[in-house]
Amino acid sequence: AAVQLFLGPLLCLWALRLPAASSAAARGLDVASYRERVRAMFYHAYEHYLESAFPYDELRPLTCDGQDTWGSFSLTLIDALDTLLILGNVSEFQRVVNVLQEGVDFDIDVNASVFETNIRVVGGLLSAHLLSRKAGVEVEAGWPCSGPLLRMAEEAARKLLPAFQTPTGMPYGTVNLLHGVNPGETPVTCTAGIGTFIVEFATLSHLTGDPVFEDVARKALKALWKNRSDIGLVGNHIDVITAKWVAQDAGIGAGVDSYFEYLVKGAILLQDKELMSMFLEYNKAIKNYTKFDDWYLWVQMYKGTVSMPVFQSLEAYWPGLQSLIGDVDNAMRTFLNYYTVWKQFGGLPEFYNIPQGYTVDKREGYPLRPELMESAMYLYRATRDPTLLELGRDAVESIEKISKVDCGFATIKDLRDHRLDNRMESFFLAETIKYLYLLFDPDNFIHNDGSDFDVVVTPYGECVLDAGGYIFNTEAHPIDPAALHCCRKRKEEHWEVEDLMREFYSQKKTKKFTLKRAPDHGEGENAKDTENASSDKAGEKRNSKKSSHSLLSCPSQSFNSKLAVLGQVFLDNT
Repeated sequence: AAVQLFLGPLLCLWALRLPAASSAAARGLDVASYRERVRAMFYHAYEHYLESAFPYDELRPLTCDGQDTWGSFSLTLIDALDTLLILGNVSEFQRVVNVLQEGVDFDIDVNASVFETNIRVVGGLLSAHLLSRKAGVEVEAGWPCSGPLLRMAEEAARKLLPAFQTPTGMPYGTVNLLHGVNPGETPVTCTAGIGTFIVEFATLSHLTGDPVFEDVARKALKALWKNRSDIGLVGNHIDVITAKWVAQDAGIGAGVDSYFEYLVKGAILLQDKELMSMFLEYNKAIKNYTKFDDWYLWVQMYKGTVSMPVFQSLEAYWPGLQSLIGDVDNAMRTFLNYYTVWKQFGGLPEFYNIPQGYTVDKREGYPLRPELMESAMYLYRATRDPTLLELGRDAVESIEKISKVDCGFATIKDLRDHRLDNRMESFFLAETIKYLYLLFDPDNFIHNDGSDFDVVVTPYGECVLDAGGYIFNTEAHPIDPAALHCCRKRKEEHWEVEDLMREFYSQKKTKKFTLKRAPDHGEGENAKDTENASSDKAGEKRNSKKSSHSLLSCPSQSFNSKLAVLGQVFLDNT
């Protein structure tokens, strides 16, 4: 059977498996050796964090101590958790899960960034929750619809909800975790700080059954869309009370970046045509007004006139995003532009003046950001171009040579003279190391093409998990999209699909069903009713479970092929 979904081909691109014989070998690049070097980099940083900085948020590698930066959450430990599993360290994953459950408290009098808490803490906990079973954690009954890490993620997210209580639905940038939004809090928030919630919050809503998270994320996204300029661009900072643009520079980089990223990833995760349509409209305006010779400049959002002819290191995510919508040729051309900057400095300066071909004053640093490696990983999955492995090689060599110190890896304060700063951001272990490792590890479970999967039983029936197609949030925390279909609260929808699937397999003839998609968050019976219904049908399900698995084959999204049916179901020979 196949499940026809409107964005299936995009995930096929992500899971694409080309012949293993690569010209990288002909160029003498030892992929396995670099993979092990990346692993060693991780442990050099991680072990020194544990030894010198835990329970603080971050390691200070020059003084071998720690500091709190984003809210006193032991942030590096949360951010590094899923990287441990990707590197294959299940025992440490299990240990850290226990440490976090015992030691992290969100009921504290701390002013926290709404954006950073969401992408690092909520995203990290959700990812770890969904990967727990794979990591050998003994999950509780009802998983993935319940579990301690899910409850922690929900608690953290609820602490952020007061920020969304504005006339526009666009959130404040900072919230006090104990008292809510401070009375004197500035109403000016960057665009990314408004539009980077749909991946985590929609996942929370689908797993917990509480629609409030997805609702506020969608309202914020749509408020930005409503306030775009007549030429289709958004600015950098906006007043969330009045919806007036405070900073009117439009581009794809800092302050805007992950808004565009989450329109695409939200569209794929939720199979949402509206979100993808919004991005494609933005993409037209971006190409029309900001793109010059495969570079992207900053322009005035109402006029389209160039305001800053600079490349920012944060913009290096863009080729990877282009690859997700299938625009691989343009993505490679832009990537190669960015790679030339890396070769020039051994890193990406925060700002690079394109006409002058040099750094911008006071923006010469490189805090070990992941975006260029992120794009290389995506593009290598799509093309197998060995140039992308060469970027990975250069990144490993540069970071080890310039940034490695006795107690970890230090931010590069100035790429011109390689002066260092006393900080190691948590995203180094969450993102930079992870994307480099995945670039050099083609057989990692993250790259699963759907040929391998698990079937788990929840209070709402069976569901397929761990089949691939993972959606990375903007902190590189992978979310299994199939999990969003495991915890539906409406038993009517569940049994309608079960009955159709049984009929489908029993008749063994060409037949086409169109399934009506029920609301994601039901007004129907409670979980207890659903469990009773599940018990009534359990015998039938057990009898059909194994016989149906061999019939399932879906080239685009096989992980969705059993119960998460959103479109049309066909026989293999149709």
